[in-house]
Amino acid sequence: MASETLERKLYNAASKGDVTTLVHLLEEDPFLIHGVSFPCSRNLLHIAAMHGQTAIVEELLKLSPRLARISDSHNSSPLHLAVEEGHVEISQKLLLVSPEACWWRDNHDMNPVHIAAMKGHVDIMEHLLQVSYLPAKERLRRRETVLHLCVKHDQLMALKVLVDKLGKDIVNAIDEDGETLLHFAVRCNQFEVTINLL
Repeated sequence: MASETLERKLYNAASKGDVTTLVHLLEEDPFLIHGVSFPCSRNLLHIAAMHGQTAIVEELLKLSPRLARISDSHNSSPLHLAVEEGHVEISQKLLLVSPEACWWRDNHDMNPVHIAAMKGHVDIMEHLLQVSYLPAKERLRRRETVLHLCVKHDQLMALKVLVDKLGKDIVNAIDEDGETLLHFAVRCNQFEVTINLL
């Protein structure tokens, strides 16, 4: 188990992009790459992905690609965190190592495509859809579609891209309350969405 000081140094290196310090610490003790855990059971790759540190992500993926396949205590993979923060290049690198993470759901029942749509990260969403359209078709807890998320979070551009990629059939999908996307948009006073769906 690493000392608190050593953990702090590793965290700072990963979050601030200090490749030299990170490599030096891991050369001194290679077991640290898997032996440290930060709040929410996050590993070094989670920290680097969340803070947008591309060089650190690259280094960690070279040293241990399996870090990309580890979820934190919220069931978030490094890909979930990179997508949430809008880090396009890091998301692409993580997808190359762990494309299956597109399907993984976090504690909010969302996969990375859901998160990208909700946050309006259209560039990332398009990269995720290149892996597969299927995660975008997965329903949320209340049978809501990814399009419901777009309306709920006022992400019209993401909605347009998804309808274009997935087809009009998903627009007519019904949630747990029996509402189509059009019903939902009207209830949420999303009139621009309503106009685009008609």
